Amino acid sequence: VQLQASGGGLVQAGGSLKLSCAASGRTFSSYGMGWFRQAPGKEREFVAAINRNGLRDYADPVKGRFTISRDNAKNTVYLQMNSLKPEDTAVYYCAAGPNSNWRAGSYDYWGQGTQVTVSS
Repeated sequence: VQLQASGGGLVQAGGSLKLSCAASGRTFSSYGMGWFRQAPGKEREFVAAINRNGLRDYADPVKGRFTISRDNAKNTVYLQMNSLKPEDTAVYYCAAGPNSNWRAGSYDYWGQGTQVTVSS
């Protein structure tokens, strides 16, 4: 599985962005998908995940602001980010694996990352 993340950019605080992650292969629907982020000088952290059945999970800092979704017909997972804050600034990575949870080690495949910068 190859993953290609896109949609990052520069946005003012309070604004919105929608990230996309396109996957290759015909088995996308069988994978759990996750989004992680890494800010400069910090470790990679969990953001959101969605399993094969559409069950979602979110990290506490993004609950109520971010929404993860998937379109199996398009082999794509999305991350809608609203009410963005400067502390959301990071490189965002999508990941695929047999299980979707907060553990980065649970994922077998990773995208290249897309930069999100939120100005104050």
